[in-house]
Amino acid sequence: MKQTELLLDQLRRAFDGDAWAGPSLQATVSGTSAAQAAAHPVVGAHSIWEIVLHLDTWLQIVRQRLETNQLIGPTDEQNWPPLPPTPDETSWQQAQAHLHAAHEQLLGAVARLQDTDLDRYLEAQPEYAAGTPGTYYVLLHGLVQHNLYHAGQIALLRKAFS
Repeated sequence: MKQTELLLDQLRRAFDGDAWAGPSLQATVSGTSAAQAAAHPVVGAHSIWEIVLHLDTWLQIVRQRLETNQLIGPTDEQNWPPLPPTPDETSWQQAQAHLHAAHEQLLGAVARLQDTDLDRYLEAQPEYAAGTPGTYYVLLHGLVQHNLYHAGQIALLRKAFS
């Protein structure tokens, strides 16, 4: 199996498949109401909804990095976007749909890569000093880890409602 196919498999497993570490991101979010998603059951922690918006941002950023070969990043507001003015069920469903669409777009970008692309380094941008420089391979494995890290946070937040 090609490395790009293995990475696609890992991205899918972490997002909505059979993840080795536990429930996938989608399985962890599934069944959460808008009220639960917007709540802050743990003082000082982000809400589930804030985490979903953050994950959406990073799926888009990684796709943009692959498409431009630039180490670009989000602004502070893009990194942790605010909730919509009216955090209702419709807005919550839209946030989840947007996250899923960003995931599918990322998979498309990864599917267009060749294994030789995985050794490429992103070109650093002076205005964006944050982020871990490295190869596409490191970037994509990092995204899998990022998704599962936040899936774990969401699982803990959901337990706080029990």
